[in-house]
Amino acid sequence: MDMQPLSTISQQSESKSVTPGLEEAPLKKRIKMDNQKNRLNELYASKSPLVESESPALKFSIYARCSTTKARASLMQLPHYTAQTPMFMPVGTMGTMKGLTTEQLEDLDCHVILGNTYHLGSKPGQDIMEKAGGLHKFMAWPRGLLTDSGGFQMVSLLKLANITEEGVEFENPYDGKKMLLTPEQSIDFQNTIGADIIMQLDDVVSSLVSGPRVEEAMHRSVRWLDRCIKAHKNPSTQNLFPIVQGGLDKELRIQSAKELSKRESPGYAIGGLSGGEAKDLFWRMVSISTDVLPEAKPRYCMGVGYAEDLVVCSALGVDMYDCVFPTRTAMQLMRSIKVAILEDKYPEFIREFMRKRFGKQVPRWIINALKSVNVDLTIKDESGYYAEPVEADIVKGMVLD
Repeated sequence: MDMQPLSTISQQSESKSVTPGLEEAPLKKRIKMDNQKNRLNELYASKSPLVESESPALKFSIYARCSTTKARASLMQLPHYTAQTPMFMPVGTMGTMKGLTTEQLEDLDCHVILGNTYHLGSKPGQDIMEKAGGLHKFMAWPRGLLTDSGGFQMVSLLKLANITEEGVEFENPYDGKKMLLTPEQSIDFQNTIGADIIMQLDDVVSSLVSGPRVEEAMHRSVRWLDRCIKAHKNPSTQNLFPIVQGGLDKELRIQSAKELSKRESPGYAIGGLSGGEAKDLFWRMVSISTDVLPEAKPRYCMGVGYAEDLVVCSALGVDMYDCVFPTRTAMQLMRSIKVAILEDKYPEFIREFMRKRFGKQVPRWIINALKSVNVDLTIKDESGYYAEPVEADIVKGMVLD
């Protein structure tokens, strides 16, 4: 792949003029966003990579590590764009973001958009996608794309699915016809879509399920990964990410992460979470996974997008997120997170974020998660702020803008 020089990063974010749809945004917000983007470009340009890994279609360079937590700030060079991480990827399920044009997404400094293989395969379908020349051309999007495999529909559409070793048989919600999705078919369609990052088909079970079914799904996901690798036709232009499974079982998570790491993939995802499980279990599974996965490769925590989750999981060493969450809010937050990591002020940022978000009443799971990476919110800081744990997983706090 043609790698973009660091000097082009600022050109990428400044090449577009403001779109009419964003002209009504308050001037102060627009100035703040532009200043943050410029500050980020300056910080990256002032540093040299600490650690790098290079695959045929992806170069990942870690430019800064938080001296307290596991957070890091990196550049991920993809065939279509150089993305700054940690980053949030808005979900464009069927090749579009409802209510936003691709030009507006560029103005918001979105680096990568997520598309859904299952829904795109149902409508418009593979033939139309191939005739269009792939999803980039279909949606007129010049930056990065990631497609999921369709595996998540095993959970969200389980009443329509039959899961076997061969693959997943779905009932198409658009026409009622049966649709078989195998690892080979998922990769074949994702190759047609042409996204920069594609995901293996994995056997997804609800995070609320326990027992033998979880172990079965973990081992099957490894077997399906090997089938995906064998079927992948475009390794020089598309990056295939494996997905860590194992439910809420620590040992299964470790076993899965170790097994997937043997494949020397361009990057790795953490799946099977954010499905209603207790948050104190959620963060532990994320942290276990980042401890085992290769440090020099990007780590993608699937389906995560609430503001506090982004702050906590970045502290746990995650680089990429997606969720059907307000895009503007998430993009703004991720820029602030990157600046704080690059300036080695992330613990201070975390404390200020939690103070504004929750006041003193902070969910216990957040306090526990941050303690594991040496940030103790219960200790009073120089401003006099400290947190008191509350048992609820979700506490209604201030909506951050």
